Amino acid sequence: MKLVLDAKPLLGSGLAMFTAYVVVVVATAASNIAAATADFLRVEWILGNMSKYGVPLAWVHPLGAAKAAGALGLLAGIAAPAIGVAAAAGLLLNFVGAVVTVARARWYSHLPYPSLFLLMAAGALALRLAAP
Repeated sequence: MKLVLDAKPLLGSGLAMFTAYVVVVVATAASNIAAATADFLRVEWILGNMSKYGVPLAWVHPLGAAKAAGALGLLAGIAAPAIGVAAAAGLLLNFVGAVVTVARARWYSHLPYPSLFLLMAAGALALRLAAP
């Protein structure tokens, strides 16, 4: 008896897409938890940047809470797709706002940072919608 392993049935079932989704979600959630933690700790460089962007310092904790909630929602979305879609969409909107805020403040050299978070949220949303 000969054992033949064929990956095509696995790929056809969407396992590869779901695996990519999980990898992106874990990376996005981890980076947002790290960002939220820095917000909660009120790290000095974050407070300085917020002031430069014209964001009230009173918003630091609520923005951190939004990032943490989005990260936890992404992780919950692995089991409950609707929660994952809502969390990814929320993070996407949050980081669209961050990119616009940085651009309006004319700190163009800082645009890559919120843009990376924006792209990760967009990737999580796109893969959640495409995954089985």
